[in-house]
Amino acid sequence: MNKGGGALGGGGGSGPTAAAAAAAAQKQKTLLNRVEGDIANIVDNFSHLVNVARVNDPPVRNSQEAFMMEMRAARMVQAADSLLKLVSELKQTAIFSGFASLNDHVEQRRVEFNQLGEKTDRLLSRIGEEAAASLTEFESHYSSSAQKTIQNLQQP
Repeated sequence: MNKGGGALGGGGGSGPTAAAAAAAAQKQKTLLNRVEGDIANIVDNFSHLVNVARVNDPPVRNSQEAFMMEMRAARMVQAADSLLKLVSELKQTAIFSGFASLNDHVEQRRVEFNQLGEKTDRLLSRIGEEAAASLTEFESHYSSSAQKTIQNLQQP
């Protein structure tokens, strides 16, 4: 099992992201402790169950062992139920954190596209201004050359 915090455990930043990362690391540590405790509980109770399962002759001893076996089996069931609840909680966390990260990603992409749109608008505006300036220059050059051509044609 990975007992380290991984990407969630590091970082000395501040603000909401650092607080969220610290909370996520703490939750991960708590969940890992629960998993380890429940699994240790199952293994411990199973080993005790196997040890008690020996058949002995005295009837009182057999009833005591039967009670111990029932108790250990019940504890194993409780630990297994706890693990199932933990799995359910992890699934819910994954779903909800998936939505949160999806929303964050959508917001990030929206900001990127807005910036790209503004950059494109500025570029198109600059291209339009350059085209207008070039068109004006070409018009003046054309009209002056057209006048020269007309004057040259009129002079014999």
